[in-house]
Amino acid sequence: MERKEKILYALTGLLAGLLSGFLGSGGGMAAAPMFMGPLKLPPERALATSIFLLLPLCALSAFFYGRQGLDIMAALPFLAGGAGGGLLCGLLYRKISPGMLRKGFALLMLYGGVRSLLG
Repeated sequence: MERKEKILYALTGLLAGLLSGFLGSGGGMAAAPMFMGPLKLPPERALATSIFLLLPLCALSAFFYGRQGLDIMAALPFLAGGAGGGLLCGLLYRKISPGMLRKGFALLMLYGGVRSLLG
């Protein structure tokens, strides 16, 4: 890996960590466009890599938020649903074209942006 790539990966990680810390998650959503753009990873590899980032980023955020009163029992149903959704997507992942993944990701980002703007 070249020095420039290492710096881009580190900056992507920093951005993802900041978003996860401020928003509770979302770091993978910031990382995927960086992986597909400046780092030129294929969409399926970029999305898989960004998903892989979520576990350590969310665990670290949960630790710090937990020190401020995280309600673990309230979070358990979301954890179960998230695990099921992750398993399902992992099984279907290879059956979806890179173009559909890219479009789905773009629509999700657009939806999130509009929701954030409209409050």
